[in-house]
Amino acid sequence: MAELRGDPLVDAALSELPGLVPPSVAAHSLRAFLLADARARTRGIDYDRAGLLAAAVFHDTGLTGSTPAPRGGFPSRSAELLDRFLAWHGVEVTRRGALTRAVREHMRPFPARDAGPEERLLHFGAWLDVTGRGSRQVPGERRRLAAMAGTPWFTLSFSARLAGYGVRRVLPASSA
Repeated sequence: MAELRGDPLVDAALSELPGLVPPSVAAHSLRAFLLADARARTRGIDYDRAGLLAAAVFHDTGLTGSTPAPRGGFPSRSAELLDRFLAWHGVEVTRRGALTRAVREHMRPFPARDAGPEERLLHFGAWLDVTGRGSRQVPGERRRLAAMAGTPWFTLSFSARLAGYGVRRVLPASSA
């Protein structure tokens, strides 16, 4: 991530992170990005690295806050918060759309067929960090990151946070 520092979008997202989510969720957000980045590098996938880092920072922000979730649950709220952040930082509409879609869709069991690279990578990184699904695609990375920036019992506490939020409000709205 050090090579991304200095990018205005990355620096802004990282400075916002401590105020957006609890420390354990912040660590998850960064691990999700790093796992996604590892997969992209392993497979030679070209993607918007700075944008994906910002999306990873915001992907679970909808779990916090006291207002009722919009249609589509917390992923939709997270996408709205990301969109406002990106607009404030002058990110053009097409790029914003790809990044907010990645956040809005990250809770689906599998990415949509027409998903772009940022959407597929965010989905991969978030799911790998929480469930371990996909670990063979980046052998040892999840364990290495957990050793560097682990949050013991994160999977259990995150699952409890989701359960408290309500399953119906977690799953994204149908894209049909």
